[in-house]
Amino acid sequence: MSEKKMISIWFFVGLMLLIIGVIITAMGIYYLVHPETHTAMAHLNPSLWWGVIILVAGTLFLVFSIIDYRRA
Repeated sequence: MSEKKMISIWFFVGLMLLIIGVIITAMGIYYLVHPETHTAMAHLNPSLWWGVIILVAGTLFLVFSIIDYRRA
């Protein structure tokens, strides 16, 4: 008999982080090309940095959950 494998919750957490990271990174790139805000930290472009950080975190969660899924 074949045993059904369950997908880990971390797969869905990684997928959610990946989607949010893509959206925030896209907005950071948009604000880099079209600067329209005049806030105190606008020159540092925090949305781009945080978008990339969230994107990397989501990718790591997805990769490790897929590796764990295939190993089990």
